[in-house]
Amino acid sequence: MTIRVLIADDHPLIRRGLRDILGQDTGMQVTAEAANAAEALQAVRRGGVDVVLMDITMPGRSGVDGLKDIKSEFPSIPVLMLSIHPEDQYALRVLKAGASGYLTKESAPEELVSAIQKVVSGGRYVSPSLAERLAAEIGGGGGRPAHELLSDREYEVLCQIGRGKSVSQIAGEMSLSVKTVSTYRARILEKLGLEHTADLIRYAIEKGLVD
Repeated sequence: MTIRVLIADDHPLIRRGLRDILGQDTGMQVTAEAANAAEALQAVRRGGVDVVLMDITMPGRSGVDGLKDIKSEFPSIPVLMLSIHPEDQYALRVLKAGASGYLTKESAPEELVSAIQKVVSGGRYVSPSLAERLAAEIGGGGGRPAHELLSDREYEVLCQIGRGKSVSQIAGEMSLSVKTVSTYRARILEKLGLEHTADLIRYAIEKGLVD
């Protein structure tokens, strides 16, 4: 049976590269592409999709939002998240949100193919180090860092602040108002027990939340 794949990424070159990789495997076919979360959901609604490859960082609604949208309407369709960010920044969060796996874009092509095959068969695809972290979470090992208590939107804003971006830049990239981003920043400061934006940048760097 041919595995029908939807690629959701806002970069045409990335989509083409993924399409070329999967085209080399006779068991897979890219049947749809999307440049944002809304297009991805529409493509799944049209049918003909067995698995979704979803980028985390996209304009407007993030890949995490897109993941939740798809799993809300189509819980049986596996979503494999792709990201330029190391797994310790987003992997646990997206797996808890319903993702079937997490891969960085630096992964080898054969790893991508193996990951798709595994999630389509009903499994989860995680690295050995991530599997250990998941086991520790389930077992209640260790205290949870404060940033894991943030909402997905707050976490995304924190990461953007940690990369040195201004409120107006973040607002533009996330398709939010400056006021909304400022509100998120205030909530983050309160939840993390910090006072200034510089403290947030320092926190994000110290916790490895930025590249």
